Amino acid sequence: MQAPPPHFPADLTPAGVRAADDHLALEEVNGAEAMAFVAESNRRALASLEGDRRYETFRQQAEAILTATDRIPGPSFLGDGIGNFWQDAANPKGIWRRTTLDSYRSANTQWETLLDIDALARAEGRDWVFKGANCLVPAETRCLISLSDGGKDAVVVREFDTTTRSFVDGGFSLPEGKHRISWLDADTLLVATDFGPGTLTESGYPFIVKSLTRGQTLAQATEVYRGDIGDGGYGVSPSVYRSAAGAVEAVIFRRPLDTFRAETWRWVDGRVVKLDLPERVGINGTMGERLVFSLDEDWHVRGGTLPAGAMVVAGLDGLSEAGTGTAAVVFAPGERQSIDSVRVMSDSILAVVSDNVVGTLKRFDPASGGWRATDIAVPANSAVGLGDSSKSRGEVFLSTQGFLTPPTLSVADVGAATITELRSAPAKFDASTHVTEQFEARSSDGTMIPYFVTRPRDMAMDGSAPTILFGYGGFQVSFPPAYKPEMGKLWLENGGVFVQANIRGGGEFGPQWHQSVLNENRQLAFDDFAAVAADLHRRGISSPRRTGIYGRSNGGVLTSVTMTQHPELINAAVIESPLIDMLRYHELPAGASWIGEYGDPRIPEEAAWIARYSAYQQLRPDAEYPRVYITTNTRDDRVHPGHSRKFAARLGEMGHDHLYFEDTAGGHSNDADPVANARRWARHYVYLAQQLMD
Repeated sequence: MQAPPPHFPADLTPAGVRAADDHLALEEVNGAEAMAFVAESNRRALASLEGDRRYETFRQQAEAILTATDRIPGPSFLGDGIGNFWQDAANPKGIWRRTTLDSYRSANTQWETLLDIDALARAEGRDWVFKGANCLVPAETRCLISLSDGGKDAVVVREFDTTTRSFVDGGFSLPEGKHRISWLDADTLLVATDFGPGTLTESGYPFIVKSLTRGQTLAQATEVYRGDIGDGGYGVSPSVYRSAAGAVEAVIFRRPLDTFRAETWRWVDGRVVKLDLPERVGINGTMGERLVFSLDEDWHVRGGTLPAGAMVVAGLDGLSEAGTGTAAVVFAPGERQSIDSVRVMSDSILAVVSDNVVGTLKRFDPASGGWRATDIAVPANSAVGLGDSSKSRGEVFLSTQGFLTPPTLSVADVGAATITELRSAPAKFDASTHVTEQFEARSSDGTMIPYFVTRPRDMAMDGSAPTILFGYGGFQVSFPPAYKPEMGKLWLENGGVFVQANIRGGGEFGPQWHQSVLNENRQLAFDDFAAVAADLHRRGISSPRRTGIYGRSNGGVLTSVTMTQHPELINAAVIESPLIDMLRYHELPAGASWIGEYGDPRIPEEAAWIARYSAYQQLRPDAEYPRVYITTNTRDDRVHPGHSRKFAARLGEMGHDHLYFEDTAGGHSNDADPVANARRWARHYVYLAQQLMD
């Protein structure tokens, strides 16, 4: 039996784990020792990556793609027009702007700037990053603008008037925090935020909702709902659902018990009423007095059981603690199907239904004895994504795309069940040389795991192709085929192969696909990924020497574990913004919010199964790891940079070659600046080319 790794804690209690950790100082985000480590690591990484002959070409190509003016401007409905947030080389921080739908459709769209974030940042001396606008329907002239300092999840909120194109003097204004906000009316907000000491959970999220009237301070706001300081997940959230005319149909509070379980409460006539709904449920919207929701677990009601994965409608008044009333299944997906996204309109429902990880589009209408489904034609073998919707217009924006097919943006007239194409993005790389195929690999327990391969059409199946294997496998997040222009230009055009593994933990086949690898079963997700890598080698698509893996955030758990458990399968790993120290993740903000996904290391039984895969504790000095590339962001307030720093430090002290780079701005989303993002992608692909092509 193999001896435990040298840094494996003899005692898996939090105190024992802490005692075995010799790099705790690197958890201090701006600590002197941590910053010195970052500076030296960055110097070494940049010399290797940005000093490479390919770097400047890759950077220029990526920047041209990310700042291209012929990109499709992502639209949202804004009053009687269209809104868009736009970033390019001249406006790296971006401008929030608007136009009319007719102008948007035209070849020469005329935009009116509402808010220039670059100018605002210069004027205020802040590294502002635009994080969205929440506008009061139906007029949508008053909006709550969220601004992040450097790309963090935490934001400040300011009220903005689109008619004057200026912030409202004396308007609503919230200090930096991880707020949950909804408009109740023109002079009232429902706010969940940091109301002072003792008002945040251990994850740093709010559990109290207050009603904030115009002119009040947060201290003067009136409490309307309270969860508990011990709540899990991402904090209580207030949602106001409205009719096409803007009238309030329901006010719903969601109180998360952990990452995926939550209580659902309705605010009626100044009092809260708990709705008799399962804890694992997603709220889609309201149709008058009816609530539309998706089940993530079986729901036992009078007359039978409604299956997990189904979309259901029920009367709001009947969903009290007294009973479920009448609940009806709108649509129940098959074994290899799932409901991807839903938009609830006044009289019908539009939904993307994934069928073996390929998108289809359906409209559902009430009919005698049930619900009638109407198929709406979309391109075959594509990802279908629903964008913003407008009940008053009866319209929904939607996009279609594939690995080799650029996105097309359309608008759906839901009532007519028709789609009108608005814009089609130009190709950003030569796709004529490649083909996309879908295969399956058999995992350790016999489950068949689908994956997509995009490869050169005339590639020799001799294992010589440099291949990137991407995976995520968590939080019920699905990864359908998607156009990745920077990958196509920097990787496919240079003869590379891109593989996307739809491993368990995602939502590709409904909630069970996700829940089957939670907590003590997490190893199965890692086995799925390893099975896909081995299958690629078996088919001759690639070989261990030419295979690299890439994952970020939860995908960083996956890639770090793959590296430690199966170094023989790979020769490269990009581990980005990762969770890695899984025995201390709950102690690093905002880690405790994910206990429903991974388990609680404070519970001995759960610490034991987490310890078996936690890559930070499983590193061995005598193992043969490839030279890996770990990268994160100092401003990441979602996944703490300490994970990456400690992993890199331990690799170094064990003598394992690696690269570590920590950017100083951008946050977890890497959306602060497209010019900086181009440098990020260039570094990724330089490293992968060094490991897999050289």
